[in-house]
Amino acid sequence: MKHVAKKRFGQNFLTDQGVIGSLIDAISPQPNDLMVEIGPGLGALTKPLLQKLNLLHVVEVDRDIISWMQQEYAKPLNGKKVAISIHNSDALKFDFSSLGNAIRVVGNLPYNISTPILFHLLNNVPVITDMHFMLQKEVVERMVAAPSTPEYGRLSVMLQYRLRMEYLITVPPEAFDPAPKVESAFVRCVPHTCLPFIAKDETRFAQIVTAAFGQRRKTLRNTLKELLNDEGFAALNIDSQQRAENLSVSDFVAIANYLS
Repeated sequence: MKHVAKKRFGQNFLTDQGVIGSLIDAISPQPNDLMVEIGPGLGALTKPLLQKLNLLHVVEVDRDIISWMQQEYAKPLNGKKVAISIHNSDALKFDFSSLGNAIRVVGNLPYNISTPILFHLLNNVPVITDMHFMLQKEVVERMVAAPSTPEYGRLSVMLQYRLRMEYLITVPPEAFDPAPKVESAFVRCVPHTCLPFIAKDETRFAQIVTAAFGQRRKTLRNTLKELLNDEGFAALNIDSQQRAENLSVSDFVAIANYLS
């Protein structure tokens, strides 16, 4: 079967075998791992993962690909009978916690919905051991960005609050079919065993981060004026003339806890 990538699903299939080998090495799958792959596509990561795992869960929304997988994986792979559990679901709606605890998540995420998927997975962090994703390079740079850099923003703060992240590999467009118009990157995300900074009210924390970055060129005094007055900034020893990008995760947590 020749499957044609569907634009509405943001499909770009990884084909470079050298890159695939590097990604599998980075993931380092062990036989008994409880692993789930988001968007398995035509098996670039799926097939080498199946060689290493006793069972692989996959979440796929494209029914044509599911039909292909049901045929492709019904037969042995390099002489090994494969064990694959196919979940026909939108990853944005899938309950990852339904699979159990200590889940390892991997995937070449569709670029058009990568950020919403990351936020959805944050809700499942208590049952996740680690996550390895291929994403648009620009998104990975934002995920791992440090304060006071152009890439640092709401995504950086919200993910870094819960996750330790590592930029692993840059992947060129020609490693995919069809080739995307942007570079890609592979990132490792590991939930903090203990949160370095604990927000008493995580909803309030998220509200503050969203407000602060809502107009990122404005000062904190302007963006947070509905939430924090001059007295509050003074009590927190935070300069209200700074911008959101100048604050660390711990600064945002401190503001949230002060207001809670």
